[in-house]
Amino acid sequence: MIELGKPQPLTATCARGLERVLADELHDLGVDSVAPDRGAVMFAGDLRTVYDVNLRLRTAMRVLAPLVSGAVTTRDDLYELAASVAWEEIIADRQTFAVEVVGKHRSFHRTTFAGQVVKDALVDRLRKIRGRRPNVDRENPDMRLHLRLVDNGPLTLSLDSTGEPLSHRGYRPRGGPAPLAETLAAGILLLAGYDGSEPLLDPMCGTGTFAAEAALIATHTPPGLHRAFAFERWGVHDQLTFEEVQHEASHGHRDAPQPIIARDRADRALRATGRNLKAARIERWVELEQRDALDLLLPWGTGGVIVANPPYGKRQGEVEKLFGLYRRFGDSLKKQATGATAWILAGEPRLAKNIGLKPARRIPLFNGPIECRLLKFEMYEGTKKHKAG
Repeated sequence: MIELGKPQPLTATCARGLERVLADELHDLGVDSVAPDRGAVMFAGDLRTVYDVNLRLRTAMRVLAPLVSGAVTTRDDLYELAASVAWEEIIADRQTFAVEVVGKHRSFHRTTFAGQVVKDALVDRLRKIRGRRPNVDRENPDMRLHLRLVDNGPLTLSLDSTGEPLSHRGYRPRGGPAPLAETLAAGILLLAGYDGSEPLLDPMCGTGTFAAEAALIATHTPPGLHRAFAFERWGVHDQLTFEEVQHEASHGHRDAPQPIIARDRADRALRATGRNLKAARIERWVELEQRDALDLLLPWGTGGVIVANPPYGKRQGEVEKLFGLYRRFGDSLKKQATGATAWILAGEPRLAKNIGLKPARRIPLFNGPIECRLLKFEMYEGTKKHKAG
């Protein structure tokens, strides 16, 4: 079990495409042994590190403490691997648990089956030692376990220190249509080099995720300050140390040095954005404006950062209906966004081409299961960089 002053291997998971951004975040926090992987970054740290990275990381989804790893080809292999863990030192009497399984493995066509095997091994070991079994609680467990399946590679069983994903900052209600994840929005801003020193505009803000994450970055506010974590139920949890880390993490707060503007043509979207900003306690740093997305008037004149996640259509026939929007948005960038740098998340290649401008960069990212491209457009004065065809 992880302790204070005893570094051990740790893993932070993230959306694919953000591994290098997450690695940079860890480097900036002074973390050791940082090594990017696919959809994750490995590093080393102790219990204090676990507290710090959960509070501060903007692009990570979870922080995991690996318990055991090994090659598995059969159900019995997985059972023995899980049974080898000293669960009696991790799960206290009367505590509940749950097992989350991610990835794929040819021996386990259903991830639920792999999770059941781990549960059986854990329960059997604790029943033998204590004379009674722990209960499973899928909704609100005391201890969260994470099993990563990898074809042609070792399986890893970890203790989840995070609980609800780190994308759940606590400022936005869950449920309903899935908007842009907070961690992906923060990753896009960091890829854009945004640090608050330039003004920023989101012309189609939706529920305000870009604006909220920009305000958190600009004010040096740790994204995890106003939420709970799974590690708070660990037997080794040290509340005094955690409070020290919280105090240190919040100590660098500052005023936003440049404007952050969130626009949308829908009053409903602006109301939702306002509620979310207020819940995050950053509403004073974001200006809300009701405008059409094609009206890219920059109050500061020239320059700055424009960031947008335009709709890209999910069902048959929707994509074609959006061609005109993308074409007009590209025209608006060319005519109105003099000197600005625009970063557009495009989830449909045909729509991206209709912007009609040649991107300076194309960065592959995943918005959930959807493969996207983050497109960078440098809007020099008088630019005529129309994309051929």
